[in-house]
Amino acid sequence: MLRVGINGYGTIGKRVADAVRKQPDMAVQGVGKRSPDYVAVGADEEDYPVYAVDEDRADEFREIGIDLAGTVDDLVAESDIVVDATPSGIGAENRPLYERHETPALFQGGEDATVAEVSFNARVNYDEAEDADYARVVSCNTTGLSRFLAPLHEHYGVDKTRVTLVRRGGDPDQTGRGPINDTVPDPVSIPSHHGPDVQTIFPELDIDTIGLKVPTTMMHVHSVNVTLENRPDDIDEVIDLFKSEDRILTVPDYAGIDGAGTLKDLAQDAGRPRGDIWENCLWEESLTLQGQDLYCMQAIHQEADVVPENVDAIRALEGDHSGPESRALTNETLGIDLGYLTDRTDLTANRGTPDESLADD
Repeated sequence: MLRVGINGYGTIGKRVADAVRKQPDMAVQGVGKRSPDYVAVGADEEDYPVYAVDEDRADEFREIGIDLAGTVDDLVAESDIVVDATPSGIGAENRPLYERHETPALFQGGEDATVAEVSFNARVNYDEAEDADYARVVSCNTTGLSRFLAPLHEHYGVDKTRVTLVRRGGDPDQTGRGPINDTVPDPVSIPSHHGPDVQTIFPELDIDTIGLKVPTTMMHVHSVNVTLENRPDDIDEVIDLFKSEDRILTVPDYAGIDGAGTLKDLAQDAGRPRGDIWENCLWEESLTLQGQDLYCMQAIHQEADVVPENVDAIRALEGDHSGPESRALTNETLGIDLGYLTDRTDLTANRGTPDESLADD
């Protein structure tokens, strides 16, 4: 059983901790927490051992009834691997701690790519992390774009990719983020950082990205144009290709899912924890083929899509599972399957005419 420490128990950390707990080959050694707030109380209620980032604040944790398991230094020493889910920039500061204890570690996409030996996406380059001690799970947007581009790259070749990212202003708990009532180019220059980040996964990919921030906390939305090297026979071929991808949900037109809000409602109706959507949500109706150019729109749940990637990255560094084996196990344990939506369209397509033998009944 692999002992996994989670250093940082915020938006990503708490989700990764819950996902790790569901794995048959992993256990949560504990979580590192800086502030004795409602999130720390939640960790304690979940029976996660809590380790203090700042030893000087230990009394503050005890005052709210949290019996600390130790410091983050202890957590790193006691763990077989650490998932660093601290705010952007803090992970790089923490790397010497992991090195001192010779504990392999994962970092998140908010860190610079130089923080680790490899930038990781389970669908694209799982094998590259198998000999690494440090890996960086790329950002939510890069994860989504990598999943989307991988099957196109493999089946048709990608000549050029252009993406406009309409990004949420902040997560639901980020009350200090914005804009409140505006649409902001972010950045106003081209490319945004997302294109170069995708190139840490696909080094040879020709990609341009531009970003906007809008006043919502729901999800990111990507407007994508890919020029393919080889044209598919028709758009149905492309739709079937994406349907075969386990972390891409092709959203059928009949479902009436017209935006991020209804996607979140779908996740809640499906019983997803916190209404999380681990898959890319690709609107089937938006998929359009014009010559060599493929167009579409997809939504990315920024709080959730990197969670299964973290689980797979843990196994990649461990080295006991292949990429397909890990992805299948992660999908099964988390319940990554909203395929019943597309199954309904398959039923409709195959329904046909009534059996002639029953026509006179």
